[in-house]
Amino acid sequence: MEITIDVDKCCAAGQCVLAAPDVFDQRDDDGVVILLDSNPAEALHQAARDAAAVCPAMAILVRE
Repeated sequence: MEITIDVDKCCAAGQCVLAAPDVFDQRDDDGVVILLDSNPAEALHQAARDAAAVCPAMAILVRE
């Protein structure tokens, strides 16, 4: 799995952090997503998929 984010699309909703806190975080100044792990361990794959699915801006791309 490989994850990429489009920070220009991010609306700082924070849903990704709630769904996968080991994979995503948010910048303190504006809340834009920070990708902590672009190739997470298999145990985190479903959480990363869930985060991409709930992103209101569709800023997260997950490649299997």
